[in-house]
Amino acid sequence: MRQYWLLLITAYSLFFAQPSLAQELPANVIQALQKSKVPLNAVGVYVQEVGPSSAAAQAVLTWQADQAMQPASTMKLVTTYAALDMLGAAYRWKTSVWMTGQLDGEVLRGDLIVRGGGDPRLVLENFWLLLRQIRAQGIREIQGNLILDSSWMEPQYFDAAAFDGDPTRPYNVGPDALLVNFNALNLQLQKTEQGLQVTTLTPLALQTTVSVKLTKGACGTWRDKLTPSFSLVQQKVNLTLTGTYPTSCGTQTWLLQPYPLSHADYVGALFRQLWSELGGQFNGETVSGVVPPNAGLVTEMASAPLPDILRDMNKYSNNVMSRLVMLTIDKEANQAPANATRAAQIVQAWMNRNGISTTGLLLENGSGLSRVERISAAQMGQILHHAFDSAVMPELMSSLPVLGLDGTMKKRAINQAVAGHAHIKSGSLEGVRAIAGYVLAASGKRYVVVCLINHKNAEQGSVAQDELLEWVFEHG
Repeated sequence: MRQYWLLLITAYSLFFAQPSLAQELPANVIQALQKSKVPLNAVGVYVQEVGPSSAAAQAVLTWQADQAMQPASTMKLVTTYAALDMLGAAYRWKTSVWMTGQLDGEVLRGDLIVRGGGDPRLVLENFWLLLRQIRAQGIREIQGNLILDSSWMEPQYFDAAAFDGDPTRPYNVGPDALLVNFNALNLQLQKTEQGLQVTTLTPLALQTTVSVKLTKGACGTWRDKLTPSFSLVQQKVNLTLTGTYPTSCGTQTWLLQPYPLSHADYVGALFRQLWSELGGQFNGETVSGVVPPNAGLVTEMASAPLPDILRDMNKYSNNVMSRLVMLTIDKEANQAPANATRAAQIVQAWMNRNGISTTGLLLENGSGLSRVERISAAQMGQILHHAFDSAVMPELMSSLPVLGLDGTMKKRAINQAVAGHAHIKSGSLEGVRAIAGYVLAASGKRYVVVCLINHKNAEQGSVAQDELLEWVFEHG
């Protein structure tokens, strides 16, 4: 009898010494949700221990975990793990340069062709190095045209205004096989005695017409008071800026997409400026096309390896990078021009092969910048659990923002004990707040944590998500 009671007491102690399977949210999380006026039926939560001893462990906390919800940018985790698993951690993209005609001394009597290879991070510095490599091959003057080859992916119409009606926002940039500098223009706005002065920090020739009235008052949302209008005239970018600008704003920088200019327009303008700065000469046209059969290779440039790309993509939640990574999955699987629909189908089939449920799953572009994409907290949790047990776990985890320290999570939970002990991807859209990643609890155990909120007051729900992370850290 005494032995029976000892066993019962031991079992009782073990049960309450660890988080147990729960169907109710912690009190601190419920309180934060109530304060934020977010109903419990607008929340999906999944928490599960990961590690050697947890292979068959049940989730320690679930709440509406099987309900398909909008994940916002946490969907990038699906793209990340699928890419690491299918492409491999050593994968790189290649951008190549070709020429037609003859090189007569330093004069190319023919066309120069740049073939895009889908590099998600062909930033300004790398594009400059590519042009420097061209100059190193002895080409100074180009007498033909600059041909931009984007045949790496299928031609597609991309409406940058479709998502939220603000096509100049950098997050609305569409994918392109030859995406340079994220198709972004960096402007500096400065108040002077003569009015507002606009200078481009991006090295391309920009002609500006400024009709902006300087006003008094708080700086506030100064971007909303300005209207940029872009056009291309004789291969040069023109900007007309109208609106008002509070003098209290002082000097500001403004990153935007020069919509409705195409990717080719942008790359062409950038090429002209950088080529001139390198001592080159080019007076031809910039046109879209493909590398002809008789072209000769001039040079090529490899991207950084996939884990480096994913780190930038996830730390700073870069949507167009994620779109290109997703497209690459299809490109490599089919060895044909990349297609987003096929890429989504490949990822869904990959999840099924790995025993991860796809019921209710909807993939569109893999970035989360979508009103279509859906995933449940349990599905996201299963992906993270599966990834933790995989060979690419270090690459995936290191790509995520560290809570309270860097990336999009730098300012979250900074005064809480969990800060610095969690790798978390966040996501935000109007009516959506999401977190997903890993928490290292005070006990030394590690947990997958997912929390999706879909509600008009979701923005205020971020506090409840931070409380959930704290609860896992303290009680896990």
